Amino acid sequence: MKKISKASLSKSFWRWWYGNLTCFTHEHMQTFGYMWSMLPIIQELYPTKEEQAEKLRTYYPFFNTEPQIGCIVVGITAGLEEARANGAEGIDDEMINGIRAGLMGPLAGIGDSLIVGTYIPVLLGIALGLSEGGSVLGPIFYIIVWNITSIWFQKFIYDKGYELGGNAVEMIVGEQAMAFRESIIVLGRIIVGAMAGSWVSINTSVILTYGLDPETGDKIPVFLQEKLDGAFPGVLTMVFVLLCWWLMSKKKVSPVKVMLLMVILAFVGVLIGFFDPGLSY
Repeated sequence: MKKISKASLSKSFWRWWYGNLTCFTHEHMQTFGYMWSMLPIIQELYPTKEEQAEKLRTYYPFFNTEPQIGCIVVGITAGLEEARANGAEGIDDEMINGIRAGLMGPLAGIGDSLIVGTYIPVLLGIALGLSEGGSVLGPIFYIIVWNITSIWFQKFIYDKGYELGGNAVEMIVGEQAMAFRESIIVLGRIIVGAMAGSWVSINTSVILTYGLDPETGDKIPVFLQEKLDGAFPGVLTMVFVLLCWWLMSKKKVSPVKVMLLMVILAFVGVLIGFFDPGLSY
């Protein structure tokens, strides 16, 4: 009975960890990084070059998901490949690629919400707080904590994927997993909204006038920002954040163009007196 060695599993994992975007293109995305991580598994299970080339073609179709959680797919297919090498029935190219294609979307949704949309912003928020006053503690904290937790988590789910093989599919895309995924998406949105409200501050310096002061005869100043804060605190911040979201999500404007637009709006706003350069934006 063929058994993948720990050395080959370890080599496969590390290749995915630092090379999942190898030869990245919009046509193939993570395909070649996936093939490269599966190569040690294929080479150990199949002795001839012809068999290795044939089995490696299984992993040539398009593949793209969130890299951290997507690591489990590599572990699952390593387990499936071991079972196929030992003559297990029903495991062929179509079955393996069906699992890969079926897991891409759900894992991307979970990973983008849980890791990209929640965990990374939380770590960055802590790091930014530690960086106040120019302290290097913030970036050091982020680099160390992110790499330790990321590597540990990916290695854990890779090994679990290998142990479970095809049985991991129901655990990931079943009804309970789908409910978990939806709850994580909601949590991710809450975190992103909280981060935007905490770290983005947009104020106006517009001063309106209202009537005349009976004692001095001067016009009574009305600070627009004070009135906005009294009716809806942070409304300008919310408007600009929603504008950025609308441009990127609905109009498919690139983040770079949105940032340039914000710079232009800030520049023009200061020139016409809507923004005060002395305020914090």
